[in-house]
Amino acid sequence: MPLSEKDFRRAEDAAALVRGIRSLTGPERPLRVMEICGTHTMAIAKAGLRSLLAPGVRLVSGPGCPVCVTPAGAIDAVLALSERPGVVVASYGDLLRVPGSARGDTLLRRRALGAGVMTVYSPLEAVEAAAKDPARQYVFLGVGFETTAPGTAACLLEAAGRGLANFSVLCLLKRTEPALRALIAAPDFAVDGFLCPGHVAAVTGAEAFRFLPQEYGLPAVVSGFEAGDILYSVWRLAKMRAEGRPGLENEYTRLVRGLGNPAAQAAIDRVFAPAASLWRGLGEIPESGYAIRPEFAPWDAAKKFAIRPGPAADPPGCRCGAVIRGVCAPQSCPLFGKACTPADPVGPCMVSGEGACAAAYKYGQ
Repeated sequence: MPLSEKDFRRAEDAAALVRGIRSLTGPERPLRVMEICGTHTMAIAKAGLRSLLAPGVRLVSGPGCPVCVTPAGAIDAVLALSERPGVVVASYGDLLRVPGSARGDTLLRRRALGAGVMTVYSPLEAVEAAAKDPARQYVFLGVGFETTAPGTAACLLEAAGRGLANFSVLCLLKRTEPALRALIAAPDFAVDGFLCPGHVAAVTGAEAFRFLPQEYGLPAVVSGFEAGDILYSVWRLAKMRAEGRPGLENEYTRLVRGLGNPAAQAAIDRVFAPAASLWRGLGEIPESGYAIRPEFAPWDAAKKFAIRPGPAADPPGCRCGAVIRGVCAPQSCPLFGKACTPADPVGPCMVSGEGACAAAYKYGQ
């Protein structure tokens, strides 16, 4: 039975994939693959795929962790917002532990000191909290990529529909394609193919990554998150390179369709417009973020509170920016595992459950 028809949850079939990959790569012709999803980063480390496929394959983490790519200046602006009387900042859990430009200064610390900071699992929780507490202003921190953008759009539409004057969103959302283009254009870019993010592609569609082979000659596979998914995807990337025919393939067909989720895309387009955005490690990239459209200005926290996040340097010694670009392995950072640990992180790559440094620390990969 050909590799493409086997069940890669079985050990013998996964072993066949590893042999297939090794037959197409080697120390003299290594395959450098970048994953651009934090869930892939954790799955690769947990399964030990880096050591399993070395030295013929080098698996590199890119800008796939939404908390990690949020720059220190944006965190500083959020921390300043939390100081305002009568304001409650609502966020997903990971962001609460990310320090700004001053080490140890986080939303979690601010909450311990009495600031209004709440953890939510859905942005609609923040909408409901605002509806029940009209005396205070609730600000949801909209962080993430296209995966979380529909949910953020939904909470804005809900708040607007209910006329909630005490709810707003600080939009820190990012768009994947412009970031990849900026990454590829960088002088230190050195990648042979991409594992494309299955969660993002569920919204955008697999075809959103067609530009990688068409414009840059780089093979790309939209991959699921099981170890077998990733091994199969790496094998297909190695095969495309060996045949000199870079293309786009959708391995994650159990969730991802070619054109994605039209309803989610419509919600994003209804509420947001592409805008320039600052990325940690990549700087400002045109049209790489989302701006809340003018008709939703009453629920735009940036306008309501005159928030203008500026640039801010990472803490001294922290190499999160280089890790995000895939040009520095976590273990190459001088702070890794010493001054920077999950219990006392310096940079966001060690904080987030999707961060490359956190994955390397936890699994030794």
